[in-house]
Amino acid sequence: MITKSTIPSDEDLTAFIDGELTAEEAARIEAIVKQDESVAERLEFLARASLPFEQAFAPLLQEAPREKLERMLATIPARESANTLSAPAATRRRFLGALAASLVAGIAIDRAVLGLGRGFSAKDETSEWRAVVADYISLYTEETLAGPTPARESQAAQLARLDEKLGLSLSAEAVSLPGVDFKRVLLLQYDGKPLAQIAYLDPETGPMALCIVRSDAGPKAPHLESRKGMNIVYWSNGEHAFMLIGHAPSDRMAAIADGVRGRVDV
Repeated sequence: MITKSTIPSDEDLTAFIDGELTAEEAARIEAIVKQDESVAERLEFLARASLPFEQAFAPLLQEAPREKLERMLATIPARESANTLSAPAATRRRFLGALAASLVAGIAIDRAVLGLGRGFSAKDETSEWRAVVADYISLYTEETLAGPTPARESQAAQLARLDEKLGLSLSAEAVSLPGVDFKRVLLLQYDGKPLAQIAYLDPETGPMALCIVRSDAGPKAPHLESRKGMNIVYWSNGEHAFMLIGHAPSDRMAAIADGVRGRVDV
């Protein structure tokens, strides 16, 4: 019988994916995956996650007190590896990165979202890319996006990179959101394709983002959904899929999305 206490954590599932479990531990998880559909789906999701979390949070990791953390981690017993003697060191390094980022930025990044360089062949691209992005954005706190709002010239320079990667020309005015501060543009990757994330900080509700990826799924009218405690408005045209995600109430998110959609969905 599978109980709450026997369901493997994301760390266990990721260690299973990475081949870091003993034969006995791996066999236990295989048995649970065969019996529990939700665990099987979570394992599949973790195995296919491909956003470069580690790269995105690299500036934060550089500021972390690494020497102190290394001394702390040296006292933690290493997990026995099923495949290689170097696996415990790799596990501690990934844990170090997660702990460092959480101390600096107030975010909890565990092994489930660091260093998983797997291809993401989505069964349902229109749904699963939003799930991946929601997992990513849920890590953000106000401290993640702290700092002054870039000047319009800087915003324009960051947005210019999207034209080359996504074939989408956007101005700072087009992506401005009422009452929300523009913070930065990130170029990520989803399913081997560029994914743009325009990050904002709402003084009232915290992090918000407009994300764009190439898509041939065809035009779709705006829809609203909730993931990871956030509200998402998503839509698409003939070439791109868009999503606006944040912690603001659904009616406010819909109003903001309606305004920006008229300027970027061209």
